[in-house]
Amino acid sequence: MHGPQGPTLGELAVQALSSVERGYDLLAPSFDSTPFRTSERFLRATRDGLAPLGPFRDGLDLCCGTGAGLDVLAGLCRGGVTGVDVSTGMLERARDAAPWARLVRADARRLPFAPGSFDLLVTFGALGHFLPRDLPALFGQAHAVLRPGGRLAFPLPGPPRPGSRQALELLAFDTAMRIRNAVWRPRFVMYYRALTFGVLRDALVRAGFAVETYAMPEFGRRDDGSPRCRLVVGTRP
Repeated sequence: MHGPQGPTLGELAVQALSSVERGYDLLAPSFDSTPFRTSERFLRATRDGLAPLGPFRDGLDLCCGTGAGLDVLAGLCRGGVTGVDVSTGMLERARDAAPWARLVRADARRLPFAPGSFDLLVTFGALGHFLPRDLPALFGQAHAVLRPGGRLAFPLPGPPRPGSRQALELLAFDTAMRIRNAVWRPRFVMYYRALTFGVLRDALVRAGFAVETYAMPEFGRRDDGSPRCRLVVGTRP
């Protein structure tokens, strides 16, 4: 699937029946050949959106995967760049892609960093692996490791139009994941429909962030004038 370098259907099935950590260990060798990798378009748009908010010194990529976001931090941060992920396999790939970065294996809900270690945190495409009840721990940890004035940022596409093909596909995927987790252990958490902007904003505010959003003009606007994608930025006051 997804070309000659991508995973086979059988490999994806094995991954889907594993835990999140084990599943990504298995997928790591072919992950960058799948559409699951954050696109260069999203990475560039995020970098361009954050550049006017700098300068930044030290940066952290939460759930860095194979390291796609580490280059974004390298272009924005004058100090060190760190990536953290729970999957050993993904970190091995990130080490190949960014040997200059510090890479740490850890759960993003329990970060092993001293308070006030970073000026900028980013995350790409990983929030769907956290249930709404996980957000206080996730964003609380992010708040703790940021210096005053530091920022947590992530791109957030708008929800698909109700009844559209994309909305129906997202609903079907969400339903399949919920059925899978109801009948199979270990669970594989990937519920993107649950994490709307309102849910994420409220969780950021409760964690102590001041929240702003910036339109990402590269992705255009909907018929009603709203942006198709926003850059969400939480600032530690």
